[in-house]
Amino acid sequence: LPAGAAMLVAVSGGADSVALAHLLHTSGINIEIAHCNFRLRGEESSRDEAFVQKFAAQLGVPFHVTHFDTNEFASAARLSIQEAARQLRYTWLEELRSRLGIPALATAHHMQDSVETLWMNLSKGTGISGLHGILPKQGALVRPLLFATREDVAAYMVAEQLAFVEDSSNASDKYTRNYFRHHILPPLREAYPDVIRQTGASIERFREAEMIYQQAVEEYRKKLVEQKGEEYFIPVLKLKKVKPLSTIAYELFKPFGCNTHLAAQAAELLDAMPGKFVTTATHRIVRDRKWLIITPLQADISAHFLIEEGQQEVLMPGYRLSIRTAKYDGRAIPPDAGTAYLNMAEIRFPLMVRKWKQGDYCYPLGLNKKKKLSRLFIDQKLSLPEKEKMWVLESDKRIVWVMGMRIDHRFRVTEHTEQMLVIKMEESR
Repeated sequence: LPAGAAMLVAVSGGADSVALAHLLHTSGINIEIAHCNFRLRGEESSRDEAFVQKFAAQLGVPFHVTHFDTNEFASAARLSIQEAARQLRYTWLEELRSRLGIPALATAHHMQDSVETLWMNLSKGTGISGLHGILPKQGALVRPLLFATREDVAAYMVAEQLAFVEDSSNASDKYTRNYFRHHILPPLREAYPDVIRQTGASIERFREAEMIYQQAVEEYRKKLVEQKGEEYFIPVLKLKKVKPLSTIAYELFKPFGCNTHLAAQAAELLDAMPGKFVTTATHRIVRDRKWLIITPLQADISAHFLIEEGQQEVLMPGYRLSIRTAKYDGRAIPPDAGTAYLNMAEIRFPLMVRKWKQGDYCYPLGLNKKKKLSRLFIDQKLSLPEKEKMWVLESDKRIVWVMGMRIDHRFRVTEHTEQMLVIKMEESR
């Protein structure tokens, strides 16, 4: 901490948080105490609040408190009570810390909390990041007591003659952590009396191993993942040669919403036919001919954009259309997929811009034969993400222009054309 800086300490009133606040205060660190009343235990919640307020007064330090309707929040957010309380707590503590301009927020997690977290992660399935237990520092959040066991904390409380309050919910097994605390770790301690300290020491080594592991993963990420705009491209042949494939694939796909199961499905795309894909909550991973293409999910755009006669501009998702009329002077039209030169005599306003859909067809310029857009896109070797971005321009329910690709032969400029409608399509920023 900078000299003279304060630390915000989360204090529930239990032994761990009281010990932490007292230890920091007597060590000469300026602290302010923050308490959350979740209104879950009636009079007991009020008792805890009053105790912490009195404790802060005894130390002579500022006291901050907030009240939550945790049940209502949990119901509205469809969360467990435990998860709802955790979200409410950390959101408020961080807002308070930021508002007060305090550089660090301290919580009283100790070694056994970290060991419990490790065993919980192992039981539900985890990558290597699940082995690091509770981290000592995450941004402004610090956990100064991770070096101490529960017995160390209890001994400190006795030595300093400190009072505390007991949360009755700690005796309940309905919370996963309490179940591990009451039923999983005690038998382990019978077989291995020093299991908490030994596992705590292992956690330190796991953290260091994770650092080396992440460095290796980042090297693979740099070699294999290429970003183009919002999309990411992974070469199929290069990824197939990677060993261990399942581990590296999991780490590469994880930032795109993949859990272990979805990452395995995404890895199977390496041997799938082009066009196959896996969808996560945030992205779609598509097997192209030579690439796995990862593209963000976007809500279907159902909006239609009308162009009235005389209108000069249209703004649409990702693009800007500029519209003008021009007299045709008989010269050859320059090839430009991003600009449509149309015979004004064939145009009927209003025009409509919309996303293409299955069943759409046109008469591609130079072909003068009906062709489905789905077939046209296959011929142009468009990937699935590229197809999904295609727009069309309609006049009187006829497709005038597959935008950015080709106009319809029926609307081409001919030697008899007098006026042209010129529409230019540019990416917007």
